[in-house]
Amino acid sequence: MSEKYLRKNKKSYSIVKGSHTFARTNSLEDAMIIRDLLVDIDWNLEEVPQSIKIDEEYWILTVYEEKVYLLAKYRQKPDEDTIEKLVKKHQRNPNNSRYGLNISRIMDTYIITKQIAGEGHVFGMYDSLKDAEFVRNFLMDHQWNVNEFGEIEYDEETETYRAVLVIDDCVYVLDSFDDSDIDLEKTYEEFLAKISKHKYGLANYPHLDRLKNRISELEEELNVKASDDVWIFGEGIEEEDALTDIIFTLAPFEKSVYDAIGSRATADEIKRKLIRFKTKNFDEKIGRNLDVLIEKGLIKKVGDHYIKC
Repeated sequence: MSEKYLRKNKKSYSIVKGSHTFARTNSLEDAMIIRDLLVDIDWNLEEVPQSIKIDEEYWILTVYEEKVYLLAKYRQKPDEDTIEKLVKKHQRNPNNSRYGLNISRIMDTYIITKQIAGEGHVFGMYDSLKDAEFVRNFLMDHQWNVNEFGEIEYDEETETYRAVLVIDDCVYVLDSFDDSDIDLEKTYEEFLAKISKHKYGLANYPHLDRLKNRISELEEELNVKASDDVWIFGEGIEEEDALTDIIFTLAPFEKSVYDAIGSRATADEIKRKLIRFKTKNFDEKIGRNLDVLIEKGLIKKVGDHYIKC
């Protein structure tokens, strides 16, 4: 058997013509079959079929970034829906990475980013990988146009409906539901309540950091009020509780540093919890804010640890 255009790697075989690698497989026999297919279609990747029959098997192929990928082999020919799902799954994670394309994780927050025209864009931050995957998949299917989102979208992967809100080109998943009969007004109220709880330290939702100073604006835009059965937000804070009053009037990053301490923490532990905010002079910025919190009597330093008063 001729091995023209085939190159043996350490654990795989590549199909190479000129300076371009057209495919890579784990099997020499598979590489030869795909090589022969490419020769037959004169190396025109636009003519690569999605399925071909090889002996008693059906092979599913796709082309991604100018390379041919063998996705699966079946004894019986799969239906179009199965093929489409295989192709989409590969497009979303061609390198078999942990979260797939465009999703990274910092602490407990999943972030969707993409380079567009040489600039990095953040499309959303999520506390759930399922939410991040849903948004990433939708954006990939719609050429990264956030304006394609409706208020309610169906998620085929989880077979649920998701309430969605786009704010400043960032996509927020408000909640998921088993059917499309969704009370959006109530959903908006609960979403704003989560932002308020995060702002006032009653809950920890780092993925909502960008919105915690925009609650009034969002209430007006959505025509609802942040409401909760237990907590009252913004009003009703006990004026005689001086400590509470000080905490609630901290600058946003001061509050983030305060929350990162927990009951006690070293400087290194605080930095790790705040790594998503890392910029130039990150260490100095945290140090300055720790000093401010000490001056306000909210924390004290004992040995290597910062402790809440």
